[in-house]
Amino acid sequence: MTGVQGYPRVLAEGPVSLRPPRLRDAEAWRELQTRNRAWLSRWEATVPPNTPYTRRLSYRQLVRRGRHEATQGRMLPFNVWYDESADACHAGEERARMVGQLNIAGIAWGSLCSAHIGYWVDERVAGRGVIPTALALAIDYCFQTVGLHRVEVNVRPENAPSRRVAQKLGLREEGLRQRYLHIDGAWRDHYSYAVTQEEVPEGMIARWRAAQASPIG
Repeated sequence: MTGVQGYPRVLAEGPVSLRPPRLRDAEAWRELQTRNRAWLSRWEATVPPNTPYTRRLSYRQLVRRGRHEATQGRMLPFNVWYDESADACHAGEERARMVGQLNIAGIAWGSLCSAHIGYWVDERVAGRGVIPTALALAIDYCFQTVGLHRVEVNVRPENAPSRRVAQKLGLREEGLRQRYLHIDGAWRDHYSYAVTQEEVPEGMIARWRAAQASPIG
């Protein structure tokens, strides 16, 4: 395979954008990882012991591996950026910065045409709608550009904020997968949320905009 249609590409909605990783963003990525270590450690994927792949990759290695996987049609990596000039306290300033990562991974073609999406975000911008917007962008991209039919997101039962992201976008809960992923040093259960192309003919961004505009209560 020689790559995926429409990748690399920058995806954007309001102050949120998804940008393919660049080598020159290494310092920003390291700062994010260092500052958010305690915030992320509970949810971070780990490698089980006694497996061939135990070495933690540097940012440069992650970028190169991501590019290779993209050319093989197996993964589409993005960094999440947020323009803080959208916030009242920073109005008029140009303050776009990297605030997380989102990967479209486990891409399967043929009769399945499916992928799963994983993400994390800077604690400083949690709760501002960054990840729901980023996930909606990624889902529309999967369906409208890449040509996938199904997308899923897997979330630990204890991760209430991430479960709310899936619920805000109306993803369908498919049940509990026991000991599904190795997270924070052990095999952890995950709830699986999914959506197929037919379920969002209007597009996920349009659904998210409508949800934000709806009165609460």
